[in-house]
Amino acid sequence: MNRPGLLREILQHTSEHFVLVLISIAIALAIGIPAGILLTRRPMLRTGVLGFANVMQTVPSLALFGFLIPIPLIGGIGKRTAIVALVLYALLPILRNTLVGILSVEPAVRESAIAMGMTGRQLLQQVELPLAARTILAGVRVATVTTIGTATIAAAIGGGGLGEFIFRGIASVDTTQILAGAVPAALLALISDGGIGWIEKRFSAV
Repeated sequence: MNRPGLLREILQHTSEHFVLVLISIAIALAIGIPAGILLTRRPMLRTGVLGFANVMQTVPSLALFGFLIPIPLIGGIGKRTAIVALVLYALLPILRNTLVGILSVEPAVRESAIAMGMTGRQLLQQVELPLAARTILAGVRVATVTTIGTATIAAAIGGGGLGEFIFRGIASVDTTQILAGAVPAALLALISDGGIGWIEKRFSAV
């Protein structure tokens, strides 16, 4: 493949990879943060929910993609199955850090807010979430970087992304193809890690 053609393909697959990760993390946030908040209010649910998230982390990524394929509605070949698998992998750090962050708020701070007449919703929005924000962002940071790496496996089930280069390079023993997938994925991970880390520092400075 000529250099301009390879560059265009790298940009295309990098874009696909980015969108795949972005959608997966957005869904994981929409599920993980509310679920983490719920667990702070319902301690009896913690063992079951965290246990499920832990189990999802221990299943090898390629095996999880394979398990999901035959499941109706969420399975099949393509991006949908890849996104479901990536969401399951991203849930644990977001869920756990949301729970830990809120539970780490000093009881005295919580009691003072209640004494001032704050409702449960106000306590959550104005006290607990702002104080837990840095811990939650640390979970998002871990989930994002991990998802960028795991998303390369999505190519095995037709999910697209930078994994296309890696699988193609392995099949043809072509180092250039492997690097064409690995290097942009690594750069995406570094940029995401640095960006979310910068936001974390902003919260710690407030």
